[in-house]
Amino acid sequence: MGTEMALRLLHQGWKIEIYNRTRSKLEPLVSAGAVAADSIAELSSCDLVVVSVASSADFEAVMLGEGGLLTQATVPKVIVDCSTVSMESSGKVRTYAADKGAALLAVPVSGNPKVARVGRLTMAVSGPEEAYRYAAPILDAIGAGVTYVGDGEAARLVKLCHNIFLGVVTQSMAEITALAEKGGVPRSMFLDYINKSVMGSTFSKYKTPAFVNLDFHATFTSKLLRKDFELGLAEARSLEVPMQTAALVHQIVQGLIGLGHGDDDFATLLLVQAAASGMQLEGENVEVQDGLD
Repeated sequence: MGTEMALRLLHQGWKIEIYNRTRSKLEPLVSAGAVAADSIAELSSCDLVVVSVASSADFEAVMLGEGGLLTQATVPKVIVDCSTVSMESSGKVRTYAADKGAALLAVPVSGNPKVARVGRLTMAVSGPEEAYRYAAPILDAIGAGVTYVGDGEAARLVKLCHNIFLGVVTQSMAEITALAEKGGVPRSMFLDYINKSVMGSTFSKYKTPAFVNLDFHATFTSKLLRKDFELGLAEARSLEVPMQTAALVHQIVQGLIGLGHGDDDFATLLLVQAAASGMQLEGENVEVQDGLD
Protein backbone atom coordinates (compact mmCIF):
# COMPACT_ATOMS: atom_id res chain seq x y z
CA MET A 1 0.00 0.00 0.00
CA GLY A 2 2.75 2.43 0.94
CA THR A 3 4.50 1.81 -2.36
CA GLU A 4 1.42 2.66 -4.40
CA MET A 5 0.73 5.80 -2.37
CA ALA A 6 4.31 6.95 -2.88
CA LEU A 7 4.07 6.25 -6.62
CA ARG A 8 0.93 8.41 -6.78
CA LEU A 9 2.93 11.32 -5.39
CA LEU A 10 5.87 10.73 -7.71
CA HIS A 11 3.64 10.54 -10.77
CA GLN A 12 2.16 13.92 -9.83
CA GLY A 13 5.55 15.57 -9.57
CA TRP A 14 6.17 15.49 -5.82
CA LYS A 15 9.78 15.12 -4.68
CA ILE A 16 9.95 12.53 -1.92
CA GLU A 17 12.50 10.75 0.24
CA ILE A 18 11.63 7.23 1.34
CA TYR A 19 12.64 4.54 3.81
CA ASN A 20 11.65 0.90 4.18
CA ARG A 21 13.03 -1.65 6.62
CA THR A 22 13.10 -4.06 3.65
CA ARG A 23 15.51 -2.35 1.28
CA SER A 24 14.40 -4.25 -1.84
CA LYS A 25 10.91 -2.72 -1.58
CA LEU A 26 12.40 0.68 -2.38
CA GLU A 27 13.58 -0.29 -5.86
CA PRO A 28 10.42 0.58 -7.85
CA LEU A 29 10.19 3.92 -6.05
CA VAL A 30 13.82 4.82 -6.65
CA SER A 31 13.32 3.90 -10.32
CA ALA A 32 10.39 6.33 -10.38
CA GLY A 33 12.49 9.17 -8.97
CA ALA A 34 12.37 8.87 -5.18
CA VAL A 35 15.45 9.34 -3.02
CA ALA A 36 16.17 6.38 -0.73
CA ALA A 37 17.14 7.00 2.90
CA ASP A 38 19.39 4.54 4.71
CA SER A 39 17.49 4.92 7.98
CA ILE A 40 14.24 6.42 9.19
CA ALA A 41 16.32 8.87 11.21
CA GLU A 42 17.31 10.53 7.93
CA LEU A 43 13.67 11.57 7.47
CA SER A 44 13.55 13.48 10.76
CA SER A 45 14.49 16.77 9.08
CA CYS A 46 11.53 16.57 6.66
CA ASP A 47 8.59 18.87 7.36
CA LEU A 48 6.06 16.08 6.74
CA VAL A 49 6.47 12.30 6.93
CA VAL A 50 3.88 9.73 5.83
CA VAL A 51 3.97 6.36 7.61
CA SER A 52 2.40 3.08 6.45
CA VAL A 53 3.05 -0.06 8.50
CA ALA A 54 1.19 -3.30 9.25
CA SER A 55 0.69 -3.26 13.02
CA SER A 56 0.72 -1.28 16.25
CA ALA A 57 4.05 -2.86 17.20
CA ASP A 58 5.57 -1.77 13.89
CA PHE A 59 4.23 1.75 14.35
CA GLU A 60 5.73 2.12 17.81
CA ALA A 61 9.02 0.62 16.61
CA VAL A 62 9.53 3.08 13.75
CA MET A 63 8.38 6.03 15.84
CA LEU A 64 9.75 5.35 19.33
CA GLY A 65 12.16 2.41 19.00
CA GLU A 66 15.91 2.57 18.71
CA GLY A 67 16.73 5.08 15.99
CA GLY A 68 13.02 5.87 15.62
CA LEU A 69 11.70 8.99 13.92
CA LEU A 70 10.69 10.70 17.16
CA THR A 71 13.89 9.86 19.03
CA GLN A 72 15.93 12.29 16.94
CA ALA A 73 16.98 15.79 17.99
CA THR A 74 14.98 17.23 15.08
CA VAL A 75 11.51 15.89 14.29
CA PRO A 76 9.01 16.56 11.47
CA LYS A 77 6.33 19.22 11.85
CA VAL A 78 3.60 16.77 10.88
CA ILE A 79 3.49 12.96 10.87
CA VAL A 80 0.73 11.36 8.81
CA ASP A 81 0.10 7.77 9.87
CA CYS A 82 -1.89 5.79 7.29
CA SER A 83 -1.77 2.50 9.22
CA THR A 84 -4.58 0.76 11.09
CA VAL A 85 -3.30 0.61 14.67
CA SER A 86 -4.80 0.52 18.15
CA MET A 87 -6.06 3.61 19.95
CA GLU A 88 -3.57 2.95 22.74
CA SER A 89 -0.58 2.75 20.42
CA SER A 90 -1.63 5.85 18.50
CA GLY A 91 -2.29 7.79 21.70
CA LYS A 92 1.12 6.86 23.07
CA VAL A 93 2.88 8.06 19.94
CA ARG A 94 0.67 11.18 19.74
CA THR A 95 1.63 12.24 23.27
CA TYR A 96 5.32 11.63 22.64
CA ALA A 97 5.16 13.53 19.35
CA ALA A 98 3.43 16.52 20.96
CA ASP A 99 6.09 16.67 23.66
CA LYS A 100 8.70 16.88 20.89
CA GLY A 101 6.77 19.56 18.99
CA ALA A 102 5.37 17.33 16.24
CA ALA A 103 1.71 16.89 15.29
CA LEU A 104 0.40 13.39 14.60
CA LEU A 105 -2.45 12.92 12.16
CA ALA A 106 -4.25 9.58 12.21
CA VAL A 107 -5.11 8.91 8.56
CA PRO A 108 -6.06 5.23 8.16
CA VAL A 109 -6.83 4.56 4.51
CA SER A 110 -9.64 2.55 2.98
CA GLY A 111 -8.65 0.50 -0.04
CA ASN A 112 -5.86 -1.76 -1.20
CA PRO A 113 -2.85 -1.45 -3.52
CA LYS A 114 -4.95 -1.53 -6.71
CA VAL A 115 -7.34 1.07 -5.33
CA ALA A 116 -4.33 3.19 -4.37
CA ARG A 117 -2.85 2.78 -7.84
CA VAL A 118 -5.90 4.30 -9.52
CA GLY A 119 -6.16 7.08 -6.94
CA ARG A 120 -9.39 5.96 -5.28
CA LEU A 121 -8.29 5.55 -1.68
CA THR A 122 -10.51 7.21 0.91
CA MET A 123 -9.16 8.59 4.17
CA ALA A 124 -10.54 9.58 7.54
CA VAL A 125 -8.32 12.15 9.27
CA SER A 126 -8.10 13.12 12.93
CA GLY A 127 -5.67 15.25 14.86
CA PRO A 128 -4.91 18.97 15.10
CA GLU A 129 -6.94 20.79 12.46
CA GLU A 130 -4.04 23.10 11.61
CA ALA A 131 -1.88 20.05 10.87
CA TYR A 132 -4.67 18.63 8.70
CA ARG A 133 -4.78 21.82 6.62
CA TYR A 134 -1.00 21.64 6.22
CA ALA A 135 -1.14 18.01 5.05
CA ALA A 136 -4.26 18.35 2.88
CA PRO A 137 -2.45 18.82 -0.48
CA ILE A 138 -0.51 15.58 0.07
CA LEU A 139 -3.63 13.68 1.13
CA ASP A 140 -5.62 14.96 -1.85
CA ALA A 141 -2.82 13.82 -4.16
CA ILE A 142 -2.87 10.31 -2.71
CA GLY A 143 -6.60 9.59 -2.60
CA ALA A 144 -10.03 10.47 -3.91
CA GLY A 145 -11.88 11.26 -0.71
CA VAL A 146 -10.56 12.84 2.49
CA THR A 147 -12.82 13.46 5.49
CA TYR A 148 -11.66 15.30 8.61
CA VAL A 149 -13.50 13.70 11.54
CA GLY A 150 -12.10 15.57 14.55
CA ASP A 151 -9.25 15.54 17.00
CA GLY A 152 -7.40 12.71 18.73
CA GLU A 153 -8.05 9.14 17.66
CA ALA A 154 -11.46 9.63 16.00
CA ALA A 155 -10.16 8.48 12.60
CA ARG A 156 -8.90 5.21 14.13
CA LEU A 157 -12.41 4.42 15.35
CA VAL A 158 -13.92 5.39 12.00
CA LYS A 159 -11.57 3.00 10.17
CA LEU A 160 -12.28 0.14 12.58
CA CYS A 161 -16.01 0.67 12.05
CA HIS A 162 -15.37 0.62 8.30
CA ASN A 163 -13.47 -2.66 8.41
CA ILE A 164 -16.02 -4.35 10.64
CA PHE A 165 -18.63 -3.33 8.07
CA LEU A 166 -16.34 -4.75 5.37
CA GLY A 167 -16.32 -8.17 7.04
CA VAL A 168 -20.03 -8.21 7.82
CA VAL A 169 -20.98 -7.21 4.26
CA THR A 170 -18.66 -9.83 2.75
CA GLN A 171 -20.11 -12.59 4.93
CA SER A 172 -23.63 -11.53 3.95
CA MET A 173 -22.59 -11.44 0.29
CA ALA A 174 -21.15 -14.96 0.66
CA GLU A 175 -24.38 -16.26 2.19
CA ILE A 176 -26.72 -14.92 -0.47
CA THR A 177 -24.36 -15.95 -3.27
CA ALA A 178 -24.20 -19.50 -1.91
CA LEU A 179 -28.00 -19.58 -1.66
CA ALA A 180 -28.43 -18.45 -5.27
CA GLU A 181 -25.76 -20.88 -6.47
CA LYS A 182 -27.33 -23.87 -4.75
CA GLY A 183 -30.66 -22.85 -6.21
CA GLY A 184 -29.20 -23.05 -9.70
CA VAL A 185 -28.21 -19.46 -10.45
CA PRO A 186 -24.56 -19.04 -11.54
CA ARG A 187 -22.59 -16.63 -9.39
CA SER A 188 -21.77 -14.41 -12.37
CA MET A 189 -25.46 -13.94 -13.20
CA PHE A 190 -26.53 -13.43 -9.60
CA LEU A 191 -23.86 -10.85 -8.84
CA ASP A 192 -24.49 -9.06 -12.13
CA TYR A 193 -28.07 -8.63 -10.94
CA ILE A 194 -27.01 -7.48 -7.46
CA ASN A 195 -24.53 -4.97 -8.87
CA LYS A 196 -27.21 -3.44 -11.09
CA SER A 197 -29.70 -3.22 -8.24
CA VAL A 198 -30.11 -0.66 -5.48
CA MET A 199 -28.13 -3.05 -3.24
CA GLY A 200 -25.11 -3.02 -5.52
CA SER A 201 -22.09 -0.98 -4.45
CA THR A 202 -18.53 -0.11 -5.34
CA PHE A 203 -17.47 -2.87 -2.98
CA SER A 204 -19.80 -5.58 -4.32
CA LYS A 205 -18.55 -4.83 -7.83
CA TYR A 206 -14.95 -4.92 -6.66
CA LYS A 207 -15.33 -8.36 -5.04
CA THR A 208 -17.34 -9.88 -7.90
CA PRO A 209 -14.31 -11.23 -9.84
CA ALA A 210 -13.05 -13.04 -6.73
CA PHE A 211 -16.47 -14.54 -6.03
CA VAL A 212 -17.06 -15.57 -9.65
CA ASN A 213 -13.63 -16.90 -10.61
CA LEU A 214 -12.36 -17.84 -7.14
CA ASP A 215 -9.19 -15.79 -7.47
CA PHE A 216 -8.25 -15.17 -3.86
CA HIS A 217 -4.93 -13.43 -4.37
CA ALA A 218 -4.79 -11.35 -1.21
CA THR A 219 -5.84 -7.72 -1.32
CA PHE A 220 -6.60 -7.85 2.42
CA THR A 221 -5.85 -11.04 4.32
CA SER A 222 -8.13 -12.84 6.74
CA LYS A 223 -5.54 -12.33 9.48
CA LEU A 224 -5.57 -8.58 8.97
CA LEU A 225 -9.36 -8.55 9.01
CA ARG A 226 -9.34 -10.53 12.27
CA LYS A 227 -6.97 -7.96 13.79
CA ASP A 228 -9.34 -5.12 12.93
CA PHE A 229 -12.35 -7.01 14.30
CA GLU A 230 -10.48 -7.56 17.55
CA LEU A 231 -9.52 -3.89 17.82
CA GLY A 232 -13.04 -2.76 16.93
CA LEU A 233 -14.78 -5.14 19.32
CA ALA A 234 -12.43 -4.04 22.09
CA GLU A 235 -13.51 -0.44 21.49
CA ALA A 236 -17.14 -1.53 21.46
CA ARG A 237 -16.71 -3.16 24.87
CA SER A 238 -15.01 -0.09 26.29
CA LEU A 239 -17.88 2.10 25.04
CA GLU A 240 -20.60 -0.41 26.04
CA VAL A 241 -21.87 -0.83 22.48
CA PRO A 242 -23.31 -4.29 21.70
CA MET A 243 -22.19 -5.65 18.31
CA GLN A 244 -23.83 -9.04 18.00
CA THR A 245 -23.47 -9.44 14.25
CA ALA A 246 -19.85 -8.28 14.29
CA ALA A 247 -19.01 -10.72 17.09
CA LEU A 248 -20.46 -13.59 15.06
CA VAL A 249 -18.57 -12.64 11.90
CA HIS A 250 -15.38 -12.31 13.96
CA GLN A 251 -15.73 -15.98 14.91
CA ILE A 252 -16.45 -16.95 11.30
CA VAL A 253 -13.24 -15.18 10.25
CA GLN A 254 -11.39 -17.03 13.02
CA GLY A 255 -12.69 -20.30 11.58
CA LEU A 256 -11.56 -19.20 8.13
CA ILE A 257 -8.03 -18.77 9.47
CA GLY A 258 -8.19 -22.13 11.24
CA LEU A 259 -9.00 -23.75 7.90
CA GLY A 260 -5.76 -22.42 6.43
CA HIS A 261 -6.97 -19.23 4.73
CA GLY A 262 -5.22 -16.79 7.05
CA ASP A 263 -2.94 -15.42 4.35
CA ASP A 264 -5.56 -15.57 1.60
CA ASP A 265 -7.96 -12.78 0.75
CA PHE A 266 -10.87 -12.57 3.18
CA ALA A 267 -13.23 -13.20 0.23
CA THR A 268 -12.49 -16.88 0.94
CA LEU A 269 -15.44 -16.49 3.31
CA LEU A 270 -17.37 -17.64 0.23
CA LEU A 271 -15.59 -21.02 0.24
CA VAL A 272 -16.44 -21.65 3.89
CA GLN A 273 -20.07 -20.68 3.33
CA ALA A 274 -20.26 -22.93 0.28
CA ALA A 275 -18.76 -25.87 2.18
CA ALA A 276 -21.26 -25.36 5.00
CA SER A 277 -23.96 -25.43 2.32
CA GLY A 278 -22.76 -28.76 0.93
CA MET A 279 -21.09 -27.32 -2.16
CA GLN A 280 -17.58 -27.35 -3.58
CA LEU A 281 -17.26 -24.37 -5.87
CA GLU A 282 -15.33 -24.09 -9.12
CA GLY A 283 -14.24 -20.94 -10.90
CA GLU A 284 -16.57 -19.92 -13.70
CA ASN A 285 -13.77 -18.45 -15.85
CA VAL A 286 -16.01 -15.57 -16.84
CA GLU A 287 -14.67 -12.11 -17.59
CA VAL A 288 -16.16 -9.70 -15.09
CA GLN A 289 -15.19 -6.14 -14.24
CA ASP A 290 -14.24 -4.93 -10.77
CA GLY A 291 -15.41 -1.37 -11.36
CA LEU A 292 -11.97 0.17 -10.86
CA ASP A 293 -10.77 0.36 -14.46
